[in-house]
Amino acid sequence: MIESQVVPPRDQRLSLLLDLGALLAREIELDGLLEALGRRIARALAADRATVYLVDAESGELRSRVADLPEIEEIRLPVGQGVAGHVAETGVVLNVKDAAREPRFYPGVDAATGYVTQTMLVAPIRDARAIRGVVQVLNKHSGPFDEEDEAFLLALAAQVAQALDATTLRAARPEGRGVTVRGPINHIVGPSPALREVYTLIGRAAATDATVLLTGETGVGKGLFARAIHANSKRREEPMVTVDCTTLPLSLVEAELFGHEKGAYTGADRRVVGKVELAEGGTLFLDEIGELPPSAQAKLLRFLQDRTFERIGGRTTLKSDVRLLAATHRDLHALVRAGAFREDLFYRLRVVEIAIPPLRARGGDEVVVLARHFLDLYGRRHQRPGRTLGKDALAALLSHPWPGNVRELEHAIERAVVLAPGEVLAPEHLGLIAGGGAPGNVSDVRLPLGLSLAEAERRYVDATIAAHDGNLTRAAETLEIGRNTLRRKRES
Repeated sequence: MIESQVVPPRDQRLSLLLDLGALLAREIELDGLLEALGRRIARALAADRATVYLVDAESGELRSRVADLPEIEEIRLPVGQGVAGHVAETGVVLNVKDAAREPRFYPGVDAATGYVTQTMLVAPIRDARAIRGVVQVLNKHSGPFDEEDEAFLLALAAQVAQALDATTLRAARPEGRGVTVRGPINHIVGPSPALREVYTLIGRAAATDATVLLTGETGVGKGLFARAIHANSKRREEPMVTVDCTTLPLSLVEAELFGHEKGAYTGADRRVVGKVELAEGGTLFLDEIGELPPSAQAKLLRFLQDRTFERIGGRTTLKSDVRLLAATHRDLHALVRAGAFREDLFYRLRVVEIAIPPLRARGGDEVVVLARHFLDLYGRRHQRPGRTLGKDALAALLSHPWPGNVRELEHAIERAVVLAPGEVLAPEHLGLIAGGGAPGNVSDVRLPLGLSLAEAERRYVDATIAAHDGNLTRAAETLEIGRNTLRRKRES
């Protein structure tokens, strides 16, 4: 429940409808998202309070999902009980002019909170499959709710349903009823115990401006968690700028990060602002930071120390207020020991280190939850609804070692959705590689004696790239190196 005493202009309602999709699309913690939504609904309808209830898929109850309840922690109602329960059961909007005279009104909540409900407006949150919850607004300041209020709340509830259906906050089974939150952060699917500590650390890190280093194998979702940190931080209204260090040509890394002045080098015909400046006030995310060359590491270290830098070719010292997040699948400590990564930068980056567990460590239940999530996602995207996992396909998913982690699982399910001729997916549609190895004949490469180490390495790299049909990203993942490193080895 959210209190509001400010009567907004009429266009506040249109603003809320327009903003709702973007609000729910963010990688934000669910209760915080609904708290903000409830506050805006109350303001838009010039009412005291608004509550968003969702039907819990496990218990079948209506649960208030707004975190800031002033009197009690949570409200739970059986579907069918009270005005909210009646709307959840029937799907019909209910406008109560006098709660004391309404036979469907349940006084137990008022008794528990001490609040006096006088007028109510309740609309169902309904998608194509079922009623997912209700939006309830209490005590309009200027009297009873009118037909215009009803139309607005119905339109808003419909948008809530559409937005929830586009996120991870939907039913665990398409035919099921209610909403199962598959992890506390929107867009991150993962209820396993292995991720619980990660969620806790993400929440704590998001509440600060500390530099965070996300580590974990390729494909575990480090980018998703980085966006979740930003979306739940005080910087969430400012930009999050991402730099993929594996895709930057070595000669342009510094210019990409810090910008350059006109005439700084051949071809620099104008001033270009770097990613550090573009992220002003927000978050700079350096993905695969282990691929950053030594010269750029030195400049990044200086920036981390005092948030100052110069554009290439410039003499003016500039400042940028950014929060830095970094991610890598490589062992930075080993790179430090090998002299390939600066030790002082390493310790500057790992103020908070969050290790994302591989998919194989999250358990079979999480594989199934993720698979069904992707099945639903790509079934809708490719207009192939109703696809299900056959018994053998499910067994194949559970027995696979997932060297490519969640990304590999996602691609396997999308491939199956596209290629399966019928609604039931079979193992052959998934395209899994037995044993989790790379495709092709990398294991059969024959290298003659007498080659230099550099030449042997180059030939093996070429064979790996060929086995992946020229896909440099997949080849680099198989070799557990970055794309820039892969290019250097090919050219050596």
